[in-house]
Amino acid sequence: MLVDSHCHLDLLCKDATALPELLDAAGGQGVEHLLCVSVSLERFAAMMQLIMPYPQISASVGVHPDGTDVEEPTVAQLCALADQERIVAVGETGLDYFRSEGDVEWQRERFRRHIRAAREIKKPLIVHTRAAREDTLKILAEENAAETGGVLHCFTEDWEMAKAAMEMNFYISFSGIVTFKNARELQTVARQLPLERMLVETDSPYLAPVPKRGKTNQPAYVRYVAEFIAELRDTSLAGVAAATTDNFYSLFRSVPRTTAGQV
Repeated sequence: MLVDSHCHLDLLCKDATALPELLDAAGGQGVEHLLCVSVSLERFAAMMQLIMPYPQISASVGVHPDGTDVEEPTVAQLCALADQERIVAVGETGLDYFRSEGDVEWQRERFRRHIRAAREIKKPLIVHTRAAREDTLKILAEENAAETGGVLHCFTEDWEMAKAAMEMNFYISFSGIVTFKNARELQTVARQLPLERMLVETDSPYLAPVPKRGKTNQPAYVRYVAEFIAELRDTSLAGVAAATTDNFYSLFRSVPRTTAGQV
């Protein structure tokens, strides 16, 4: 079986009626569990309402680093929201300097609050990092993020950053980007990375993998990511699926394990 370790179902579904069809499609591709990742406090309640009827979906709580003109979370607020059975992680959080201009200290402070909340609530972090390698690793180290561990999601960096993250108790998650023709350096990382530190994801509705590139992404397409990585590593899809699924349940320990099956 497979797990989509990072998707945004509330951004993918225009309304609740769209979700059953997406879950059926995912199940048809062997996807047994999905992690719906929070991007803002304003959307959190609606996200939870959407997923609650479906035990195969877990969730996180956090505010995306890109978010401006949004409610700033406090450590206490994040801890309170994370102290729910279906909330298995804090994030997504991190740093994204790609579209930011001027002083971005607000991003760094927001990131630190998420890490402190994760340490207090003892749940792992979901980290987004773009054009902010040095500061991401620096803050993770300064805030002792290794205590909780977590995942660098939608990884697009090099082997050196992957190694540094793994040394701090983090997993590396690959999205559809790894299937893109111009992602040579990332594909090298996917070949080298120990299978026991790997996750796969869609980040849907974004970044649909080849052969669906350009279309709206969905959790069913995580299979294409796993298949591509299996080909890169000259191994079986079943092996990549089993390892990444085991890794997901090891990291997100509060997620109830579904009976394993075949892909």
